Amino acid sequence: MDLLLQILVNGILQGGLYAIMALGLALVWGVLNIVNLAHGAFIMLGAYISWHLFTYLHIDPFLGLPITACVMFCLGYAVQRGLLNLIARAPMFNTLLITFGLEVVLTYLAQLAFSADFRTINPSYAGANFSIGPLTIPLVRLAAFGVAMVLTVGMWYFLLRSRLGRAIRATAQNLVAARLYGVEPRHLYAVTFGLGLALAGAAGGLYGTVSQINPYIGASLTAKSFAIAIIGGLENPLGVIVGGLFLGLVESLTTLYVGPTFSDVASFGVLVLVLIVRPSGLLGRTA
Repeated sequence: MDLLLQILVNGILQGGLYAIMALGLALVWGVLNIVNLAHGAFIMLGAYISWHLFTYLHIDPFLGLPITACVMFCLGYAVQRGLLNLIARAPMFNTLLITFGLEVVLTYLAQLAFSADFRTINPSYAGANFSIGPLTIPLVRLAAFGVAMVLTVGMWYFLLRSRLGRAIRATAQNLVAARLYGVEPRHLYAVTFGLGLALAGAAGGLYGTVSQINPYIGASLTAKSFAIAIIGGLENPLGVIVGGLFLGLVESLTTLYVGPTFSDVASFGVLVLVLIVRPSGLLGRTA
């Protein structure tokens, strides 16, 4: 029983990190209708930015997250305004090709810049943990979980309450009506993509504190983020939290009872099941 409780706690902590990884993808997909196949590569880039800040400037990885997010926001704004806006009305296949090309370019540029060696962000408290009864909770994973939850809930509040957030939701729901109210779509699309990449950068910084990074982690992170966005639903950021936690628990239980090699199989098996039973996602609206 103690082992099961420990596995469940680990799954919840991992699921919180999954949620923040998927939130940027869900935001861009839900508003811009762009399935960003380079999303995992941008997470990887954010992880390397945090690694550089920690290794060369000695900035704590958690304190460096705002810097990483700002750098990634600027990159995202430039990519959307200079490249993706050119095909904003093109078929989705075109955006898939463009974002896949970005993923390949970013991966090989990262290999040239950082080599293929695995790197980690190891602050002085990396091995610290504390106990609650029979449970052992790693401090870094708990901190990453807390930051991920704050960012996810903060994005939900931003989309619901802020003027810019309402403009983003209005544009996603009805572009023509949004234009009548004075919304400038190209700028708003670039801001949205920038926010998606800022979240991806923060997720990368958190990921680097709990796992090893190298230039090739992007593809698997994109696949995981895609699965979480589908499972939770694109319409509600809180659905991404549910999807991330759900997937983290499924993977942890699969690792315990079946084996670690089957965790990805279980994840995408759940994705297929959700698509069959509830295509709009766990918290998505049904027709």
